[in-house]
Amino acid sequence: MSWRIVVITKPSKLDYSMGYMVVRDVESTVKIHISEISTLIVETTAGSITTALMSELVAKKVKAIFCDDERNPSSELTPFYGCHDCSQKLKNQIAWSENSKQAVWTSIVAQKISSQAKVLEKYNLPQYKMLKQYLEELELNDVTNREGHAAKVYFNALFGKSFSRNDDVAINAALNYGYSLILSSFNREVVSNGYLTQLGLFHNNMFNQYNLSCDLMEPFRPFIDFYVK
Repeated sequence: MSWRIVVITKPSKLDYSMGYMVVRDVESTVKIHISEISTLIVETTAGSITTALMSELVAKKVKAIFCDDERNPSSELTPFYGCHDCSQKLKNQIAWSENSKQAVWTSIVAQKISSQAKVLEKYNLPQYKMLKQYLEELELNDVTNREGHAAKVYFNALFGKSFSRNDDVAINAALNYGYSLILSSFNREVVSNGYLTQLGLFHNNMFNQYNLSCDLMEPFRPFIDFYVK
């Protein structure tokens, strides 16, 4: 079972040899068996990777994330085919009923708000009680937008009333970086299980390739918020 998260931070050449990913830089050569790697993050743009290694990473369902020159995640490797019966699963996904999608989205929102409340409670912030009240008011498909109201209370309590998710500040940079890594992990799981990341439950932006992953990752965002705080 894969378990390593490998981060490449300095100029390196990455290639493939007999089941191993080989990482060469000016100081050393390191070999890591691909079966051990769950995620590869290439933070530096001053490097190279062979197509043989990229093909093997895709075949072994290793999530490979590439960063830009500011070390922000910017792209990833995603296979076309995730499992043996993906055609049937795609048919099922396309046929998901609106009622089913709304029910699942309601559960996702409930878990997200619950996790946010736990973060606030962990930091002894009394606003967690308000979030628990929003949970009790949650309706099917969150038609009253309890998620949005909870987010405003949550972020103001966690980072101050002047904080905005639109601000160009270090906190948002850290949050966005963490969210990007979670999104990439969900992309890997969605594809490896034979589904399309583009077809979401609630998210349906025509310019978003990862609508379903954006749905499923929502309850996990507070993990990043906790560590950034």
